[in-house]
Amino acid sequence: MKTAQNAPIHLTRQRRLVLDILRESKEHLDADTLHQKAKARNAKISLATIYRSLAALREARLVQEHRLGDNHAHFEPARDPLHHHFTCLKCGRIVEFRSPQVMKAVRVFCTREKLELVDVRLELHGYCPACRPA
Repeated sequence: MKTAQNAPIHLTRQRRLVLDILRESKEHLDADTLHQKAKARNAKISLATIYRSLAALREARLVQEHRLGDNHAHFEPARDPLHHHFTCLKCGRIVEFRSPQVMKAVRVFCTREKLELVDVRLELHGYCPACRPA
């Protein structure tokens, strides 16, 4: 399989399993949760294999890693178009959103400063309506 940068990656059974679970999930999964879901399909898969698979898939740009207000990473399959995240500081709810206005401002900035953009990550943190302090 070719990656976003046309570099080949060998998709082992374990890497394909990790990618499939991430693609099927409607949530951003951490490594432990991903491991639990993978063990339900392959009892012999180790947490170390999950971490190695995530590293290879992230390097191949098939998976994105996010630090969404936690002390650990969450993962999702890489997709287009680019999107951003809001994380509730109390319940941990994650809301994804797209913003053409943000991307336009980023492009203007990069053009003005003659910068080559590789990645954009906008993470907002606050409280959802259910958790908003009274």
